[in-house]
Amino acid sequence: MGMPAAHPVSTIDELLALPTDGLRHELLDGDHVVTPAPRLAHQAVVGEIYLALTEAVRGRADLRVFTSPADVVLGPRTLVQPDVFVIRQDPASPVKEWSEVRTLALAVEVLSPATAARDRLAKRRIYQRAAVAEYWIVDPDARLVERWTPDDDRPEIADVTLTWNPADGVETGLDLPALFQKAGGS
Repeated sequence: MGMPAAHPVSTIDELLALPTDGLRHELLDGDHVVTPAPRLAHQAVVGEIYLALTEAVRGRADLRVFTSPADVVLGPRTLVQPDVFVIRQDPASPVKEWSEVRTLALAVEVLSPATAARDRLAKRRIYQRAAVAEYWIVDPDARLVERWTPDDDRPEIADVTLTWNPADGVETGLDLPALFQKAGGS
């Protein structure tokens, strides 16, 4: 669950002007949400996904993989910090600032007790509305991934292999049992 904001804000400019406090601040359709640092198990899954995606886009100057913290603006009152995300860029003019990121090829949120409801509802709607090509909701406890696209009413559920094929890219298969095992799951 998100914590109440000590300094409630309603605009991106107000959010970006807040003093650094070590917490994750997001603006979800104008709602200021603050969450504490994630647990180690959460970050282990984030790390494995980052490594798998980085390997998948190796040699592609048009795709870059990042992890949070990162201020990604997806609307006039929406600033998100996806756990892992992939941006598409012009190789001749690589992205140098978060403010240059306007859309995501992939957004990934790893569920935790504090964020599960928000990741499944508010953030899913935001990513779909922003035409993020794919949104993955990773559930480490259930050891599965919900894959959403902008027009989906229901997710595709993957628990063995999750394939990702960025537009005009080479399809990559993520071995989910191995990924969760590497992250420290049983």
